[in-house]
Amino acid sequence: MRSTYCGLVSEKLLGQDVTLMGWAHRRRDHGGVIFIDLRDREGLVQVVCDPDRPEMFRTAEGVRHEFCLQVKGKVRPRPAGTENASLTSGKVEVLAHELEVLNASVTPPFQLDDENLSETVRLTHRVLDLRRPQMQKNMMLRYRVAMEVRKFLDEQGFIDIETPMLTKSTPEGARDYLVPSRVHDGMFFALPQSPQLFKQLLMVAGFDRYYQITKCFRDEDLRADRQPEFTQIDIETSFLSEAEIRAVTEAMVRTVFRKTMGVELPPYAELTYAEAMHRFGSDKPDLRVKLEFTELTDAMRDVEFKVFSGPATMPGGRVAALRIPGGGEMSRGEIDGYTEFVKIYGAKGLAWIKVNDAGKGRDGLQSPIVKNLHDGALRQIIARTGARNGDLVFFGADKAKVVNDALGALRTKIGHSEFGRGKGLFEDRWAPAWVIDFPMFEYDEEAKRWNAMHHPFTSPKDGHEEFMATDPGRCVAKAYDMVLNGWEIGGGSVRIHRADVQAKVFEALDISPEQQRAKFGFLLDALQYGAPPHGGLAFGLDRIATLMTGAESIRDVIAFPKTQRAQCLLTGAPSAVDEAQLRELHIRLRNPQGAR
Repeated sequence: MRSTYCGLVSEKLLGQDVTLMGWAHRRRDHGGVIFIDLRDREGLVQVVCDPDRPEMFRTAEGVRHEFCLQVKGKVRPRPAGTENASLTSGKVEVLAHELEVLNASVTPPFQLDDENLSETVRLTHRVLDLRRPQMQKNMMLRYRVAMEVRKFLDEQGFIDIETPMLTKSTPEGARDYLVPSRVHDGMFFALPQSPQLFKQLLMVAGFDRYYQITKCFRDEDLRADRQPEFTQIDIETSFLSEAEIRAVTEAMVRTVFRKTMGVELPPYAELTYAEAMHRFGSDKPDLRVKLEFTELTDAMRDVEFKVFSGPATMPGGRVAALRIPGGGEMSRGEIDGYTEFVKIYGAKGLAWIKVNDAGKGRDGLQSPIVKNLHDGALRQIIARTGARNGDLVFFGADKAKVVNDALGALRTKIGHSEFGRGKGLFEDRWAPAWVIDFPMFEYDEEAKRWNAMHHPFTSPKDGHEEFMATDPGRCVAKAYDMVLNGWEIGGGSVRIHRADVQAKVFEALDISPEQQRAKFGFLLDALQYGAPPHGGLAFGLDRIATLMTGAESIRDVIAFPKTQRAQCLLTGAPSAVDEAQLRELHIRLRNPQGAR
């Protein structure tokens, strides 16, 4: 029915007859000649309908936006001066000989080239939204990324193995999505948060190079880079070291960028977790932003200003500074705006000093807090930050987590702002990095217990097993994340393959033998049968595609995404179900929808 795609019609086809299928993107009547921009997934081509073919011309007069059409005609050059350099077909047009309406369309709720659509409108009418050229490009690029991943891993000896979608509920961090069993009264399956346990079982089973591009499910609060269901490139290997796993997966990402975008990624920075938090307040720092923290905790312990000395002397406290070159130009209103911004991250406020003349000491500094700091502290601030005339210094003082979260977010916000770009504080480039040596455990202040930072099957660094019983906070894991432009695009670890080490981890996490058997018995049993050393890494396909397309949200690279309230506006999911279905599942709702 079709000889080529609309978007592929070019000068190579001059003089040839073509048959095209697509949708009417625009229709223009120029007083005797009708032009139709015909669109398909590859792009647009201009179709010319002359009145010397009366029947065809009458059909063209009735064409409206989004009519599905078949066009037969001859490719000819566009008249001089009418070329469109942005299109593959921009130097040619198709003179229509036949025009058939395959299916008419009602008036669409929006024009496909409208760039001011709300996300609610787009997601409600997602089928039409997906017809928009940008969305077509996004989905095509996502497809190419997945294909290049498969090609690379196949060449490296990895095999694609599926793991179950209906599985056992296990504590892996986020809440599970539960699926009631009709056959087993009162029992539930869980949708997998990841194939973590099954891929470890595959290593025990001898499939030493496994991968899978698979759906994962997490019932958690959503952000721009999260969805309740997302796609993971899951990779696991046996008999490779931590460095070897990172080398293979880095080569994969480099290949994907080269093959899909023609981009050669620069050398990866390598940061330990401790260094990343110390310098940037984040374990996924955006290295395009040319701002770093300055440590001031030790220098603020003896100042009278309790806002600084309090955190500086308390366990787990931190005082840090963020120097903004040229920031002295900021108005008080802008500073107040940033003060409100950091409160989102738990900060109580945002202290600051403007450096008018660094050579004048106290008299050259402008800030409400200067009077509360002694001369030695002020000298330390200027010397350590390297502040110069015209600079602005922001401060964070609180528990280390609050300081890191608040100043880290402020660093990124200022770097990406119009001010930051204008001052050269942002470098528009690809900035990949490895963040390594994550802590094994993190302490939950509310629950007064240690939790696994990643999951309880992450292997400790050699020699760190002894810390698990005496000082879990000192224990470093063989864990690593791949970061790109401030996004964690992949994370993984070397896993525990020895029963004695696994027992120490469970003990540190206060997981009883009974809980171990109930939650992980099938894995623990399998590890007894000569489990090999193994480890892997999982990438977020959605996040990689988002970065490549420059989209603002992963919803722009997922065909049918959920909103930030985990709803599908297209289908109306989630929705109430029939009472009969609930009875079959032996479920009774305590508070049915609409009940008070």
